[in-house]
Amino acid sequence: MNAKVWLVGAGPGDPELLTLKAVRALQQAAVVMVDDLVNPAVLEHCPQARIMTVGKRGGCRSTPQAFIQRLMLRHARQGRCVVRLKGGDPCIFGRGGEEALWLQGHGIEVEVINGITAGLAGATQCGIPLTSRGVSRGVTLVTAHTQDDSELNWAALAQGGTTLVVYMGVARLEQVRQGLLAGGMAPGMPVAMIENASLPQQRECRSDVQGMVEAARAFGLRSPAILVIGEVVGEQQAMGRIAIAG
Repeated sequence: MNAKVWLVGAGPGDPELLTLKAVRALQQAAVVMVDDLVNPAVLEHCPQARIMTVGKRGGCRSTPQAFIQRLMLRHARQGRCVVRLKGGDPCIFGRGGEEALWLQGHGIEVEVINGITAGLAGATQCGIPLTSRGVSRGVTLVTAHTQDDSELNWAALAQGGTTLVVYMGVARLEQVRQGLLAGGMAPGMPVAMIENASLPQQRECRSDVQGMVEAARAFGLRSPAILVIGEVVGEQQAMGRIAIAG
């Protein structure tokens, strides 16, 4: 087999949400480079591989991105099949696009294998469909943490008419609130704050935009967590909770 790099999404945490294609890549890998948020149980599919932890987690000391890319390149050039295993989906706030372009620019074959993103899994397990006919006409995924600390277009987000899913927002809850209210969102717009999506220890706190900072503080909300903001949060949904592997 020719050397290549797979950029693999490990999903939100529940190892049973891993795709069959991801499992096949793990079974063929010589080297697996693992992010912090990946459930260690996923590594049961690659006992033959060398496991390298290259942790990246908001608010913590992280392995430099340039070092990770050079490490993938070195192992691929040595003829090894490499899996870069990321929490969620590689191309949803996972730097999958920039890594793929960088590796391809250095002559390395790359394949992206999608994973279920935390915003979808966490909402579903709380009985919240991200879209609902007559309630939400779409979904907008954003990160509250930007590389250059620039602000989002809060007015567009507040008035877009879609369900808003905010990643990496725990440390910036006050800025999220201020931005949405200043952008014209109703103070009473429902919010679900979901911690450890899809894992047995998943927790959920519901509030509204006006009160979400105080509610999160009282709840003890911690990362990793996502925010789901929109009318779908307030709807009484006849959805069962997905069984969580334990």
